[in-house]
Amino acid sequence: MSKSHRHSPEFRRRILELVRMGKKPAELAKEYEVPLRTVQYWIQQDLRGEAPKRQPTDAELRELERLRKRVKELEEEREILKKAAAWFARESVSIPPRRTDS
Repeated sequence: MSKSHRHSPEFRRRILELVRMGKKPAELAKEYEVPLRTVQYWIQQDLRGEAPKRQPTDAELRELERLRKRVKELEEEREILKKAAAWFARESVSIPPRRTDS
């Protein structure tokens, strides 16, 4: 395996699960052809409670952009509604109520 090869989160979890079951990191490194330092690093991360960092997928980035755009639209709509509510509040105070003679 090349140094640039990235292991999937599932693969890392499986290695950590085997370590917890009592397998020695050196044995796992040899068996799965992973550098021992890498396995040791994963163990350290696990002990510190750190999840491995990953880059978002293209689909996740597109969804994030869509959601940001939608939030901006909703914020603009809210500002318009706040101004309209303020305008109607001023108008309702300045116009005297209708008299009903019964």
